[in-house]
Amino acid sequence: MSVNPALTLGSFLVAIMVGLTGMGGGALLTPMLMLVFGVPPLAAVSSDLVVSAITKPVGALVHLRRGTVNLSLAGWLSIGSVPSAFLGGLLGWWLGPGGRVQTVTARATGIVLLIAAVGIGFRAFQALLARGGTGQRSPREQASGPALATEQASAAPPFVMRKLPTLLIGIVVGLTVGVTSTGSGTLVIAGLAALYPALPPNRLVGTDLAQAVPMVLAAALAHLIAGDVQMNVTAPLLIGGIPGVIIGSLLASRAPGTALRPVLGVVILGSGLSLLGLSPATLAVVLVCVAAGGAGFVITARSRRASQPASTEQMAAAQRRPVAQRQPAEDHRPEHRPAAGHRPAPEHRPAAEME
Repeated sequence: MSVNPALTLGSFLVAIMVGLTGMGGGALLTPMLMLVFGVPPLAAVSSDLVVSAITKPVGALVHLRRGTVNLSLAGWLSIGSVPSAFLGGLLGWWLGPGGRVQTVTARATGIVLLIAAVGIGFRAFQALLARGGTGQRSPREQASGPALATEQASAAPPFVMRKLPTLLIGIVVGLTVGVTSTGSGTLVIAGLAALYPALPPNRLVGTDLAQAVPMVLAAALAHLIAGDVQMNVTAPLLIGGIPGVIIGSLLASRAPGTALRPVLGVVILGSGLSLLGLSPATLAVVLVCVAAGGAGFVITARSRRASQPASTEQMAAAQRRPVAQRQPAEDHRPEHRPAAGHRPAPEHRPAAEME
């Protein structure tokens, strides 16, 4: 079996981007296989699932060590996502061989990519507004690890599990991942953010990665049973993807991965539109309009930030500071001092002591 060096290089570069940005590889790798290398849609989906089943546990273990995984929430998601992902992986087998299953897979992947691109853009603009248009994280946002997780857990209101809606999110996302291999990150995070708005972002990502491991394993197993996996495609992806995701994860703390997410969102948008059959000329016009609109939004947000007075920034920083770090107000009550020339009254002593 020969290994395609171009396919290995493409998998390596995509894996680095995944490690830097935290975005799921399915939204990047699957359209690359279809549009650039001409891999049939069903083979592209199955190969990407096998690669994800090996690479996703790395990120999940990192978040488990940092304490940013809500295990009960991940468990309820997995109850819905694991069986539906397995059934979604067998859908191609039920549809039978031929062009029909390839067309259904390509169209479904394009629709999910469009939804993922909208979710990425919304999160990027939301983060930009929260940071006042500067795009820079505050020192508290740059912190990570168990200390930050403990602080957020103590500051957040009590977590209340909503079992039925969480189960439905798992079912929908699992079926989507089993059919298209995309959406395991963006769709889950979007659903959890709407259902649990008080859940911190790092716990959203950690919980999503933890529940994605059994879901992707179930979908990959279904595609293996159905015989959709092509080793001449999967082997180069593994050779390039494993070192790529490790390097990207190591660079994540030094490189501006968050700045790449809007760019990758535009790429995913273009991939989704291409899979839906949009012509190259129309696709170019749409992407230019989206890029221009995003740039205008950033410029407007930064100009508003620059026009704010410094006192407003200081008040916002004081409100973001933990309560334990705020110094108590000094007591400004005037100290009682005797007037000048005033002598204190003599101490009264009994007559027995004066003799």
